[in-house]
Amino acid sequence: MRLPERQLAVLEAASATDERTVAEIAAETGLKPETVAGAAFDLADEGLVAVGSATDETLELTDEGRSYVEAGLPETRLYRAGLDAGADAKPVSMGAVIGEAGLEGPEVDIALANFARKGFGTVESGELSVDPDADPDADAEATALAALADGDDPAVDGDVLDQLASRGLVDRGESVTRTVRLTDDGVDALMTGVEATETVGALTPELLASGEWRDAEFAEYNVEAEAETARGGRKHVLRRTADRVKDVLVGMGFQEMEGPHADADFWINDCLFMPQDHPARTHWDRFALDVDPMEGIPDELMARVEAAHRDGWGIDGDGYHSPWSADFAREVALRGHTTSLSMRYLSGVAGAELEPPQRYFSVEKVYRNDTLDPTHLLEFFQIEGWVMAEDLSVRDLMGTFEEFYRQFGITDIRFKPHYNPYTEPSFELFGEHPETGEEIEIGNSGVFREEVTGPLGVDCDVMAWGLALERLAMLTTGAEDIRDLHGTLADIDFLRNAEVSY
Repeated sequence: MRLPERQLAVLEAASATDERTVAEIAAETGLKPETVAGAAFDLADEGLVAVGSATDETLELTDEGRSYVEAGLPETRLYRAGLDAGADAKPVSMGAVIGEAGLEGPEVDIALANFARKGFGTVESGELSVDPDADPDADAEATALAALADGDDPAVDGDVLDQLASRGLVDRGESVTRTVRLTDDGVDALMTGVEATETVGALTPELLASGEWRDAEFAEYNVEAEAETARGGRKHVLRRTADRVKDVLVGMGFQEMEGPHADADFWINDCLFMPQDHPARTHWDRFALDVDPMEGIPDELMARVEAAHRDGWGIDGDGYHSPWSADFAREVALRGHTTSLSMRYLSGVAGAELEPPQRYFSVEKVYRNDTLDPTHLLEFFQIEGWVMAEDLSVRDLMGTFEEFYRQFGITDIRFKPHYNPYTEPSFELFGEHPETGEEIEIGNSGVFREEVTGPLGVDCDVMAWGLALERLAMLTTGAEDIRDLHGTLADIDFLRNAEVSY
């Protein structure tokens, strides 16, 4: 029998009576551990050795755990500071003890939470008492941390390890030890004699140029062996959905808008005839920025928008008669919708062509102080769009949506009347989730009111909408939670395999 040198070295180092580890064989043969492991698996395929494995738990201190080995656990430091302050005789101000213990930031809560749990004392009404009979030196958690820091393998109680892991002081992992043992066929092969042969693993340019390839013995490849799947880069499913949306809207005759993520409240809300005392314009629903007010808003446009808010627009118009502040209008916040871009374009400030008919869109990120749930995030992508033309109707708007969603294989769109301060009539759009059958809101739309278009200098109809890109992706991919698409909960296999409808 002839074997490559590395396989022969491993075969001769293996034992028929004892299981030898890959590390032991590597030390004896001078081969790298990964080379030994590869040779062992090749020999196992030939039935000459048996490869086994054993899985052991590994314990490693985190950075926080190492810092506590040096400085002491927060609860221990709190106990010792309490003793020094005389809290074993009578209660002492908790704040004073915390200061003496040198606890800062999160360490304070950590110390208080574990102080009582370990029976070191009590905290009541802002005063701390310590138990003089407590022995922090015998604390099992501190002992285990010190042993791990010294590189020992302590026999630690499982509950103690669970507690250290839950506190983020220890990382638990697994290590796999490979073992090799000769089989009967392996013993027979060694007894009958095995010759070493040098094999070539790859055909190189040097072998071809020299002609040595003619006499070389090439290594055999096991084409049935399992191999790790090689994966290349792939554009994120949400980005691919956005690209598809852009292709569809451009194909429908739209031009793309762009503009700032942080904008003046004037463009975000005032131009939309949103009263300045509207609840949605408080800090509960918007992300205000501590920056200088935005200048450069045309004074005439500002005056017309203010007039619409105060007195309405047109003969029958009636404003809100509510407070108005130019300073508030110039304050900067993260945009809660990309309709701020529509206002910039419809006003002519962004340099758009405004001779009707016109069609514009954007697919950009917006920011809202929402509660996280399966259909809401603090930031998401909005599909903004508007059409300017004479004599537009709700029928035109519905037809636009039906054509748009049809491009994604969605043909069952439902509409529900809705109220918006800036559109009349208005309606929301709903689609049925393909997996759950649940009806989810996918957008909001309407025809801009005269109080919106009039101050901007637009004297024809404008129908507009804001659609949710993530919810469109949920309908096309079957994702049941918006957090499946991006974020810490996203499933990598889902992102690798999800397809966008075309």
